[in-house]
Amino acid sequence: MPITRQQLPLYEVKANLFKGLAHPVRIRILELLSNAPEVSVATMQQETGLEASNLSQHLAVLRRHRLVVSERRASHVFYRLTDRAVADLLTAARTLLLGVLQSDQALLADVEDLPALPESR
Repeated sequence: MPITRQQLPLYEVKANLFKGLAHPVRIRILELLSNAPEVSVATMQQETGLEASNLSQHLAVLRRHRLVVSERRASHVFYRLTDRAVADLLTAARTLLLGVLQSDQALLADVEDLPALPESR
C-alpha cells in the first residue's frame, strides 16, 4: 500500500528521529543520558573527549529532533532524554548489533574452512 499524503509528514518525522541517531557520537551521548536521570555538558565533554563546540553541535541536532531536552542551572547546562523510549530504542539497537556481530563472527569462522589460495606475486 503506497504512502498517502496524510501519512507522509508522519513518516518524515519518524525519518528525522533516525537522522538524529545517525552519528556515532550522538549514539554515545544518548547512551550516557540513558544511564542517568540527567548529565551535565561538562560530564559529557569529559566522557566523549569532544571539544565544547563539537559537542554543542551534536546536542543541537539531538534537541532539534526532540531526543533530548536541556535545562540551565546557574552556569551549568544539564541534558536528559525526552522519553525513556529513546533508551529502549538504544537497547533494541544494541541487541540487533550483537546479532549482526555474532553472525559476522560465524562467517569469519567459516572462512577458515575455505581452500587455500595461491600466494600473490
